[in-house]
Amino acid sequence: MQSIVSNPVSFTDSARDEIKRLMIDAENESKNSLRVGVKGGGCSGMTYILEFDEIKPTDQIFDEGSFSFIMDKSHGIYLQGMEVNWEGGLNSRGFTFKNPNASSTCGCGTSFAV
Repeated sequence: MQSIVSNPVSFTDSARDEIKRLMIDAENESKNSLRVGVKGGGCSGMTYILEFDEIKPTDQIFDEGSFSFIMDKSHGIYLQGMEVNWEGGLNSRGFTFKNPNASSTCGCGTSFAV
């Protein structure tokens, strides 16, 4: 069983509200854990992961108050101190990531290099 440890990632109020809304969606009921992470790819080298998934043995569980999220233990080095935000405007809609570990980011904000 995984243990709950202190959060490497924070969420703005608007991101929390959007995540809670998405968690209620019927399509996400069977995969009730929010995964935060990174994967190789994107125009800057690494891309953020924010999706619903099942818990894996290499995951850590983090409590965000109104929900918890999971993250592979090896991703913490890339995401420590990151803030996730939700922008719901007409010109800009979606999750954004403010990562102090990124040495450069792409124009769309979903890809970064360390």
